[in-house]
Amino acid sequence: MSDDDDDVLAGLRAARKHLPCRLLYDDRGSQLFEQICALDDYYPASTELELLATHLPAFARALGPRVRVVEPGSGAGVKTRMLLAQLAAPAGYVPIDINGEQLDANARALRRELPDCDVQPIHGDFTEPFALPAAPHADRTLVFFPGSTLGNFEPGDARAFLARLCDLAGPRGALLVGTDSNHEASSLLRAYDDSGGVTAAFDLNVLAHINRTHDATFELDAFAHRATWTAPRVEMQLVSRREQDVRVADETFHFARGETIVTEHCYKHGPETIAAMLAVAGWRVAEVAIDARERIRLWLAFS
Repeated sequence: MSDDDDDVLAGLRAARKHLPCRLLYDDRGSQLFEQICALDDYYPASTELELLATHLPAFARALGPRVRVVEPGSGAGVKTRMLLAQLAAPAGYVPIDINGEQLDANARALRRELPDCDVQPIHGDFTEPFALPAAPHADRTLVFFPGSTLGNFEPGDARAFLARLCDLAGPRGALLVGTDSNHEASSLLRAYDDSGGVTAAFDLNVLAHINRTHDATFELDAFAHRATWTAPRVEMQLVSRREQDVRVADETFHFARGETIVTEHCYKHGPETIAAMLAVAGWRVAEVAIDARERIRLWLAFS
């Protein structure tokens, strides 16, 4: 990859510095994210788990037998196991993740747990084009996309991604996607900047990642983590504590005191927006499960 094609360098050259959020999920980052998901402050994970536990049996009946599950950003696989346990004779599972070590470990474990399910992991960035392996024994392909990850895309990119998933799933395809429409500032900011500092460590780990991969000179204690909310978008930012210069690859980047690097953003779209995105992308919504506070939703849709 040339420097001109390097999205890390391109983001740091931008007028408002930013980094690709995939950098958050190296081995250390993935471990920290699992800790975040267990925090009381991080309501999206616990609320979605409750919804899955309640509604997966009905979703599984609607999907029918011999489903092949495709999961972009498979992570630790906790929700995956809940889904596969409810499906009747799942025909296959295709996890897609950038963290190769975690991906391989989960694939090995699932092969032991479900010997009749064809587990075919894909190591890579699911936001880039990928091809699915053949699934001759599957009656249907289900794309499983929990975790409100759709909000990490810009709205136009989210619609395009949903359309690409519809094409991949095929004419009898299905989608189970989780979304977050919470606009309450206090709970959002706690979710993205917990009192115990786990999210801060998760965010700052991005700089350690760049130090390793780009021969960079970031000093982690020279930056602070911050979460901001401007409806409908929450951001994670790293804030320069002082004026400083940082070398990344062969370039030097200047940071003013208080200057930020955006490391992740998440749109909290309302249900009307999500429904419109799905329809434009070719999905027909069949069922929607909603938590009691009407923040988290699970959408089951068919192509």
